[in-house]
Amino acid sequence: MFLFLLIAMVIVVAAVTLAVVGGGDSTVLPDVPPEQLVDPLPVSRPVGRADVEALRLPVGARGYRMADVDEVLGRLGAELAERDARIAELEAALAGAQATAVSSPDLFKKPGEESGR
Repeated sequence: MFLFLLIAMVIVVAAVTLAVVGGGDSTVLPDVPPEQLVDPLPVSRPVGRADVEALRLPVGARGYRMADVDEVLGRLGAELAERDARIAELEAALAGAQATAVSSPDLFKKPGEESGR
């Protein structure tokens, strides 16, 4: 009985090895090109929330492909930095306009009223 199990185990291991290696025939495990980023972030307009939610990064052998992840994170970082700079610029302009309005002595006068009354 032991000899029969030993022979069966050797046959199974040999069959699995031949199936994986293929005996020189590449039709068993053909080379597959790596997945590419199918729907990248739009270039012609700013990235929106829907673009980020719809983004699906391709998976490699050991996780996500680093080049695709780096590209997406770099683009998102640049867009966020640009938006932060624009927000800071608008806040500075608003603060300047508010300071000018507060320092104006004619803040509550209607147009056409004289200052002597």
